[in-house]
Amino acid sequence: MSFLKKLFGFGAAATADIVVVAPEVDYQGFTIQPLPEPVDGQYQCSGVIKKTIDGQVREHRFIRADKFPALEDANRMVVIKAQRLIDEQGEQLFSDNAFEA
Repeated sequence: MSFLKKLFGFGAAATADIVVVAPEVDYQGFTIQPLPEPVDGQYQCSGVIKKTIDGQVREHRFIRADKFPALEDANRMVVIKAQRLIDEQGEQLFSDNAFEA
């Protein structure tokens, strides 16, 4: 019966859409918002990098294959990955032809 509950969105599987927001982190004029996504009982590395350029808030959303059992570990890794993207690409993250490493 529990298989059918999960299959049709009832019970524990229905709570998988809950997102816990971690505090934003400022880094070199950019703002990093960790947004790990719950996947298969773990948290997938995902977040948003923001920066105000010419009065307009620009955003770059990213997701990585990395998964972590603990939310705190996922949040920490999102910040590390975002910092690396910022170091490598800077404001180029917001251009139409941005390369995602």
